[in-house]
Amino acid sequence: MDVTEYMTYDATGLAELVASKQVKPSELLAAARQRADEVNGRLNAIVVRTDDLADSIVDDPDLSGPFAGVPFLVKDLMQEVAGYPTSYGSRALRGDVATEHAAVVQRWLDAGLVIFGKTNTPEFGAKGVTESEYWGPARNPWRLGHTPGGSSGGSGAAVAAGVVPAAGANDGGGSIRIPAACNGLVGLKPSRGLAPYGPQTGESMIGMAVQGVVARTVRDNAGLLDAIVGPHPYAGYQAPVPQRPFAEAVNEAPGRLRVGFSALSAITANPDPEAVAAMHEAASLLAELGHEVEEVTPPYDDEALARDFLTIWFANLAAEVELTKARTGATSRDFEADTLAIAEIGRAAGVVAAQQALGNVHGYVRSLVDFQQSYDLFLTPTLAKRPLRVGELTTAPLLQRLSRVVSAAKGGRVLAKTGILDDLVTQNLGWVPYTQLANLTGRPAVNVPLHWTPEGLPLGVQLVGRLGEDALLLQVAAQLEQARPWAHRHPAPLAP
Repeated sequence: MDVTEYMTYDATGLAELVASKQVKPSELLAAARQRADEVNGRLNAIVVRTDDLADSIVDDPDLSGPFAGVPFLVKDLMQEVAGYPTSYGSRALRGDVATEHAAVVQRWLDAGLVIFGKTNTPEFGAKGVTESEYWGPARNPWRLGHTPGGSSGGSGAAVAAGVVPAAGANDGGGSIRIPAACNGLVGLKPSRGLAPYGPQTGESMIGMAVQGVVARTVRDNAGLLDAIVGPHPYAGYQAPVPQRPFAEAVNEAPGRLRVGFSALSAITANPDPEAVAAMHEAASLLAELGHEVEEVTPPYDDEALARDFLTIWFANLAAEVELTKARTGATSRDFEADTLAIAEIGRAAGVVAAQQALGNVHGYVRSLVDFQQSYDLFLTPTLAKRPLRVGELTTAPLLQRLSRVVSAAKGGRVLAKTGILDDLVTQNLGWVPYTQLANLTGRPAVNVPLHWTPEGLPLGVQLVGRLGEDALLLQVAAQLEQARPWAHRHPAPLAP
């Protein structure tokens, strides 16, 4: 199979070819590697190659599973592969070789996927762009001067460029949906507790972060989610397992639904007209498909939610930095200045601030539940702006030096008094104000790639569902995909 033909198939289609013996797993791996070699020098999407593992998989005569022989990539963050380092995008963890597979990786291997690399991510997944100092920036294959988003930006870029039909991702504040929106892909953030963490760690970010994939097609999202959901012995608790596979449910029509939509944001008072247009186009298409669609007032205060989200995230990052130092012997020089500043703010804010923010989560849950008594789905843009240019959020060198000084002096309270939290809310969440709601509330949410800007950049829309109604979201996404297909679109050539 040549690369051009390889890129026309999704993961489900490739698996069918292998199962019917029309193609060998080794042929698919060769095509994936060739495509990676063609584009990765420009994209910087793949940062670690796991070629020995991949060769051992395709050489196994007993290779089996629903995705047997399909090339795959995992994210270099919370998706450990035994025998290879998991850097979390940080120099501090560059030599941290995993001794066992993460639970989610093992389940993908059990499904027959051929993992041949790990993808780029920002340091500790802390940003919505993939631009770590350690690995360098990943780039958007639709326009190389723009970001593929983050924190699963390397996975998003690799899938959009045709290296693999789907790739591992995870989402603590939008990190599946943001890259999916930037790269023209489907990305479902599952309900809390469906997919396992471990054995290295339990639930990440107090349950806000979940495992998943970015993919070209809805059916791949469904099938790959089937591969990872279910009980795990190290889980703190187990969400109810769906009564039937998502891959089956996705083939059924969702029925007539009530959809409330809004692009209003207190953080971003004037979203990009293209983002608003994307939402209105999606609302119109949903209406054409027979759903009841209505513009609404958002069921929550996104500015307050952003503050609570960042307070929790800063506390989490402060703990990550200290645990990494203790475990590896890393020093402050091994972390980025932005990471140190954020961690210091989190440390200085103290446990009371983090606990208050966690306490406020219940209010967002109640507001969303009340809203969804009347509306089955909440539709928003996924991004408030077009994919940013690479480097647009880079902190000035002088401020980076100041951050290191203040961090070393334990000056987090001083930093907080400067109004830096307001700046961080505006700069880092201002272009993605819609995604954190699903993380804080544990609800499922999906990016659907229905819109491209005049300059050729993808700009997706988001649907948020009720807790546990992941199948319904996939059904609606599949309905939209059938009405307005997107999987045939490829960035050609990889534009400057």
